[in-house]
Amino acid sequence: MARNKRRAPYSKRKVNVRETIPRFLIVCEGERTEPNYFQSFRVTKEIVAVEVRGTGYNTVSLVRETIRLKGEDDYEQVWCVFDRDSFSAESFNEAIRLAKQRGIKVAYSNEAFELWYLLHFDFLNTGISRTDYITKLTTKIGKQYEKNSKDMYDILAPIQDIAIKNATKLLSIYDPCRPSEDNPSTTIHLLVAELNKYSR
Repeated sequence: MARNKRRAPYSKRKVNVRETIPRFLIVCEGERTEPNYFQSFRVTKEIVAVEVRGTGYNTVSLVRETIRLKGEDDYEQVWCVFDRDSFSAESFNEAIRLAKQRGIKVAYSNEAFELWYLLHFDFLNTGISRTDYITKLTTKIGKQYEKNSKDMYDILAPIQDIAIKNATKLLSIYDPCRPSEDNPSTTIHLLVAELNKYSR
């Protein structure tokens, strides 16, 4: 006599499906100044994920660290943020070349990140010292500029359109573009424009 085989009750497994959203990785040379600024962007977390890292690395070593981090996950866009500072033209240019070769976008400043801040107030096409950046910013924001301030995004956000316009104009005057020689110049506005697509 054939035995009745008991069928296991049908169960519908719940599968966790994470909605795919764009993911940004922003790797900064500075450990606080640049990360504090980019972490302050009011992006809509339901439509984009932004990971910001401050490394303390510079130029080529920063790009190599970014390549390593890029390999750890799946990112829509990966950015390196660094300054010309007093690094050699060779190192600066090699960092940009290596980043582009590996599909990494570069938001650089020649000479310092503070150029981006100053462009919120004035069009600046003359190279100045790092001390002058601080002096000018202190005057413009009406209080002592602190390099690692967490307030700069909020202070500057209302006039960000001016900075984008000035940075775009500044970059356009260099033809051909030679990042290590073009002082002052910056491409920070390109990263800002990408983040603004997801900002509220």
